[in-house]
Amino acid sequence: MNNKILMTAAILVAVSCTNKFHEGHVTFPSDATDEEKIDLAVHVVPSKRQLEWQKLELTAFTHFTVNTFTGKEWGDGTEDPSVFNPSDLDCRQWVWTLKNAGFKMVILTAKHHDGFCLWPTATTTHSVASSSWRDGRGDVVKELREACDEYGMKLGLYLSPWDRNAESYGTGDAYNAFFIAQLTELLSNYGKIDEVWFDGANGEGPNGKKQEYDWDSILATVRKLQPQAVIAIYGDDVRWVGNEDGLGRETEWSVTPLMPASLHGADAWNASLGIDPMSKDLGSRELLAKSEGVFWYPSEVDVSIRNGWFYHKEESPKDLPTLVDIYFKSVGRNSVLLLNVPPDTTGRIAKADSLALVGFHEQISSIFDTPVFAGKVKCRHDGENYVFSLKSKGAADGRNVATSDSNASDSEVNVAMICEDISHGQRIEAFDIEGLTDEGWTTLATGTTIGYKRLLRFPTTTVKDVRLIVHSSRSKPHIASFDLFYAGGYPADY
Repeated sequence: MNNKILMTAAILVAVSCTNKFHEGHVTFPSDATDEEKIDLAVHVVPSKRQLEWQKLELTAFTHFTVNTFTGKEWGDGTEDPSVFNPSDLDCRQWVWTLKNAGFKMVILTAKHHDGFCLWPTATTTHSVASSSWRDGRGDVVKELREACDEYGMKLGLYLSPWDRNAESYGTGDAYNAFFIAQLTELLSNYGKIDEVWFDGANGEGPNGKKQEYDWDSILATVRKLQPQAVIAIYGDDVRWVGNEDGLGRETEWSVTPLMPASLHGADAWNASLGIDPMSKDLGSRELLAKSEGVFWYPSEVDVSIRNGWFYHKEESPKDLPTLVDIYFKSVGRNSVLLLNVPPDTTGRIAKADSLALVGFHEQISSIFDTPVFAGKVKCRHDGENYVFSLKSKGAADGRNVATSDSNASDSEVNVAMICEDISHGQRIEAFDIEGLTDEGWTTLATGTTIGYKRLLRFPTTTVKDVRLIVHSSRSKPHIASFDLFYAGGYPADY
């Protein structure tokens, strides 16, 4: 299977068939009007694997290799494998810690740019098999796989294409075969892999040359061996949000004209639109009007709990307000959060990081476990806007449900959560949240896109009722849920 799409051979979808949903992407007919392009974009939806990935919300990176012991962020490939020698490696502790902090998947750096492999590969001696750890009989990937199975955690793998140790790097076919052999080992011998992470790093190898990667064959290998896995960043399932600060865009479109770099013609296509993964605008009507098609290409927000990606004893984890803020600006902005938690030189997650994760989980749970207003939504159109309110008073699970009954009790709120049903695409462009106070209906918060999940913070307000006003939408919006919460002293940053 060829994982790159030749745009000249892409499927042309007739405008008359816009009631049909299209997984992954759609190419606009050459004579499509601006409105017809919008209508087609509305009907682009996630694939099954993309939808399941989006539901994870919280995933974890574990950067761990020789750098952990040398103090470097990027190893140069000359490290002696014997330097890798964690005194008390415990993958069960990693997974237990992350699971209890609400994370659903852990992604291991099976090989970073230094080329050191955390499994006993047949492709090179630069691996755990040449280290003194476990007398050369250890396998970090295997131990993590077993821990994930024990605790019900999904497993992902990062394999850097840039290898500063491999002599064949920069030679063309020989290195591509080397890399695909490593990828085949990882995807064949360690059970189900749910995310394969490629960053496309491409620096010089030990011979001073750069490598031209055979992405067609690399991505085809993933699709053949782990067809259910999403491929991020250099793949067409998941895109990089554009920064490493934990920030999603306030206007974050999952359906975007940005062509994944792994597809043929991507560089020219994106250059013609003046966009790249770091662009502020990746989905406006103006951008769609200039484009020849769109892709369902949701964002993943990667950030480390510490300043560095690898453990350094002089660093400390981010404080609780910062971690909570990252959650609101990643998961709360239509993205999945990939938070790096690097094991220390013992091979365990450091106590300070574990405590930070505990505090983070407790704070998020304290906000979202008990809605103040929740329930099924009902929709009406007032001739200008779509208005969503909550259906009835009283819910089967005992939660307080909003009602327009003027006798309803007053409740304090300062956080809102809205979710679109993205199985019907992403549609909403502008909205307000209003609360009924003693002075009448007042605006609590405003926003643009929603997508899978949107979280908004606003000053604490006492309200009797709440409603969602959608001012602009690409066709009728589909709201999956609309809930309001009281976050106590949080959040200070609205």
